[in-house]
Amino acid sequence: MLFLMAKNAHILNIGSMGGFQGSAKFLGLSAYSASKAALHTLTECLAQELAPQQIKVNCLALGSAQTEMLERAFPGYQSPVLAFEMGKYIADFALTGHRFFNGKVLPVALSTP
Repeated sequence: MLFLMAKNAHILNIGSMGGFQGSAKFLGLSAYSASKAALHTLTECLAQELAPQQIKVNCLALGSAQTEMLERAFPGYQSPVLAFEMGKYIADFALTGHRFFNGKVLPVALSTP
């Protein structure tokens, strides 16, 4: 697919605070957290590999947003961020917010989880 990407393209990976170094970790989420940490490292590596083609690669390490999945994982917890708010932030970053970033894993969280 790389041959289809134009110069100045941007790849945005969606990670998680669960895989972000130094963040709180939760019982039963080791495979999830490890896979997100791997995605964070892949983001950093691809940014270097694709730099000669002027393709940027970044990752947003998302914290919680109020969803059914969050309610099942953390019964009774109310996230300060609604799903549509997180979605809007992601869309804005993908379209214009990445301008000054390459190879970054950026935390996007107001709370833990």
